[in-house]
Amino acid sequence: MSKIPFTGKSQQGRQQRVVSTDPLAPAQAYNPEHPLMEDPDALAMRLVESEDFVRRNKNVLLGLLALVVLAVAGGFGYYMWRNSQNEKGQAAMFQAVSYWEADSLQKALKGDGRNLGLERVATEYGGSDAGNLASFYAGAAALKEGKYKAAIDYLEDFSADDYLVQARAYSLIGDAYLELNQPKESADYYNKAANYNPNEYFSPAYLLKEGTAREVAKDYAGAITAYDKILTAYPAAAEANEAKQYKSRAEALNGK
Repeated sequence: MSKIPFTGKSQQGRQQRVVSTDPLAPAQAYNPEHPLMEDPDALAMRLVESEDFVRRNKNVLLGLLALVVLAVAGGFGYYMWRNSQNEKGQAAMFQAVSYWEADSLQKALKGDGRNLGLERVATEYGGSDAGNLASFYAGAAALKEGKYKAAIDYLEDFSADDYLVQARAYSLIGDAYLELNQPKESADYYNKAANYNPNEYFSPAYLLKEGTAREVAKDYAGAITAYDKILTAYPAAAEANEAKQYKSRAEALNGK
């Protein structure tokens, strides 16, 4: 019988023998963790296959690379454009905010012929922080002007992480709905204001407004809940005394 010569390419050559610590146990075959590093021929074959894959799919790979480059460039361009829009919006709304603070609400909303009003800033710079803030100012001004539906639209477009300003926006929407004789919707927004990052400084006032709005809606049980939350969660609040009185009134009405 002829013997197969021992080479590194044979199965024997690719396996190593592990000697057990037990002299009576047979030696075991061991496959290395990285066979490609142990077998140069297999590594060369894998490289050839990879090169062939790249050659056959060159157009697809180039297309994917172009998409990645375009996405990165587009994201950077949008970031720069948004910053530019924000700076322009801040400059455009400066005079409008001055009119708003001086209670010149018509000029604040519509502009003065040379400077944009809050309505235009909110529309033209809507994707920027300045446009977002202009929506808040425009909503507050429209509310004072008695334009309640417009106020709701502007204030609902506004969003902020600041717990004071966002809660204030919800409360103003509640005021607008109450003026439109929609007390249930009004109470729901007062509730959102009270529970948006609740705190002892502003939440009690929003809860008191919620309670009175629910009374107007004849939801006396809901009013009692709102008043009771003031008494339990914020007993030291200035609104606590009124909450006691209003709660007694709502309980009496609820019992009828």
